Amino acid sequence: MHLRAFALGLVLAGVSPAAETPPPSPAMSPIHGLVLHGGAGVITRENLTPELEAQYREDLGRALAAGHAVLAGGGTALDAVIATIRILEDSPRFNAGHGAVLNGEGRCELDASLMDGRTLAAGAVAGVTRVRNPITLARAVMERSPHVLFAGAGAERFAEQVGGIELVPNEYFQTERRREELLRAQKKEREQANRRAALGGPGGPVFATIDENDSLDVERKFGTVGCVALDQHGNLAAGTSTGGMTNKKFGRVGDSPLIGAGTYAANATCAVSATGHGEYFIRVGVARDIAAQVEYLGRPLAEAAANTLAKVKALGGDGGVIAIDRSGNIALPFNTPGMYRAHHLAGQTPEIAIFR
Repeated sequence: MHLRAFALGLVLAGVSPAAETPPPSPAMSPIHGLVLHGGAGVITRENLTPELEAQYREDLGRALAAGHAVLAGGGTALDAVIATIRILEDSPRFNAGHGAVLNGEGRCELDASLMDGRTLAAGAVAGVTRVRNPITLARAVMERSPHVLFAGAGAERFAEQVGGIELVPNEYFQTERRREELLRAQKKEREQANRRAALGGPGGPVFATIDENDSLDVERKFGTVGCVALDQHGNLAAGTSTGGMTNKKFGRVGDSPLIGAGTYAANATCAVSATGHGEYFIRVGVARDIAAQVEYLGRPLAEAAANTLAKVKALGGDGGVIAIDRSGNIALPFNTPGMYRAHHLAGQTPEIAIFR
């Protein structure tokens, strides 16, 4: 049969000739998912009312659903991380964005970082006071500048120049609960200074912050938020956002905006976001330490995460991490009584947890 007649017969039969068949779309893996955290600390049923627990679970659920929707639709891990963290930054219940803790001057100073596991590109901001969603500015630093980290007034000047970054008065971030926490921390600071003076101790400033071991903090938790994601293209991403520590002093920066300490992502290993006492997490280089164990020692993700957190504990630090690798393995270790956390992997039921 003549080739043209054969093709015409196929069309009449309802079959398209091979030449007219659109090329197949790039294959995508069915494996995808994300993990998020909203802080770790002394979070128990005794100090969290049922009403407040329900509010936390609702926030975690909305953030998880937003990130998963991006991944299920074939979106990137980077977009999923942003979508997730923005919701947590907008909630007044976490120490990030609206609801962040206050520094020693009664203002909110915010930090955030983001890393793309496909390219190892990263962006971060520290000490910003007017950026509604610091994680979006971290992405702008990564994608629209040759740098990795902008701090303070320089970061906000960059935000003004690139445009599209929502700026708000510092009062937007502040809540009454955080003001009360600051007053308690400053009272504690004065008491410590008085005791030192009465005992004839060394002079100099006394810095008192509220952390997970402080009985003055009603919820006694770290409220840093973060997310790690694996998309259907096999790419990883990680992001972290925080307000730092209550009553922190002039320019203090913790681990959250530091690539390799609070955030790290590489397709070859894993994506990690940390929450905890930043001074210890910085010294251990928590996020990169986990990835290095996977890369150089071939350790399973959960084992690597547990080993690194043990190093933090040995120094006297508390907190937790979340991590995911390209095979969809996840890890959520923490050495405190609780950690706000959730995860949703393709084909599995989403899970939200708070207590140990």
